[in-house]
Order: sequence, then structure tokens, then C-alpha cells
Amino acid sequence: MKMDNALHTKYVKEIVPSLVKKFDYSSVMQVPHIEKIVLNMGVGDAVSNSKNLDSAVEELTLISGQKPLITKAKKSIAGFRLREGMAIGAKVTLRGQRMYDFLDKLINVSLPRVRDFHGVSARAFDGRGNYTLGIKEQLIFPEIDYDKVNKVRGLDVVIVTTAATDEEAKELLTQIGMPFAK
Repeated sequence: MKMDNALHTKYVKEIVPSLVKKFDYSSVMQVPHIEKIVLNMGVGDAVSNSKNLDSAVEELTLISGQKPLITKAKKSIAGFRLREGMAIGAKVTLRGQRMYDFLDKLINVSLPRVRDFHGVSARAFDGRGNYTLGIKEQLIFPEIDYDKVNKVRGLDVVIVTTAATDEEAKELLTQIGMPFAK
């Protein structure tokens, strides 16, 4: 599989050597890399109106470039009028070329379009080197047509890395170009 994305090339040529130097790895294989990016859109109002889920699936397809998996409720919750097995969201797992394309687009195009943007939180690491980013509205992505959106929805972006610690993961994402808040 040939990867000719600028971000991947930068990772191989610049980021790997600099991380080896900074963290003093004995092998290049120890250098953390991005394993996958998972986009998740919870559609709670799909319980009462299943058309909402269809539009969420369509939007995730446009954003990610591949068809999302529909997520179902694991257990029934009477307070939310929810039964086990009901479709309540959609998620996409990006790997390889699409993952780098998405990350490139997220950092350089989408995040700068967020209103009052001062950088993403540097505290959203999970302790195992994975980073979670909440996006409040899907309109920041250039593929989404403002006029066709029936409801402003948010989505979660989880960047899964092979880093052992949050410090290594943060350094990796910083060098890739993630705009962390100062």
C-alpha cells in the first residue's frame, strides 16, 4: 500500500528521527505512531425520529470518506425511552491513507474554522497515549453543506496512538501539527 500523503512523509522523514533523539529510543520501531482515528457521532434523538440517524450517517460519510457503522444501545433505559438494540449513533474507524488525509484536513482546514479557536485542550489524553477531541458542530468540515444540515451535531474524534505515555503522545501530535492551547 503506497502512502504519499505529506503528513506521512513528514512523520517518516522528520518526526521519527526527532522523537528517537528526544526520548532516546534504542530502535526506530519504539517510536509511537498513530494507529487509527475513530469518529463517533451519538444521535440521541434517533430514538424518536430515525431520519435523524440517516442524516448523521450521511454527514459522517462525507467527513470521513467511508461508510459508518451504526451503533446500537447496549441496554434499555426507560428514562430515555430507549430499548436494547435501538440504533442511537454512528462511528467510523479510519486507518492508513484515509487516516492521514483526515488528520491533515482536521489540523489545517477544520480546526481553524472553529469560532473563537485558541487551540485544543492539552489535558484530553487518557493516560495510555490516546487523545480525544470533542467537536461541537459538524459545520467546521468543508464537505458539509451549510444549507443541507437539518440539525447542528457534534462528534468525538479519538486519535489512538501506540505511545506508552501521554507525554510521548503529546510530543507526537505536537510535531504532527496539532494546535494545543498554550
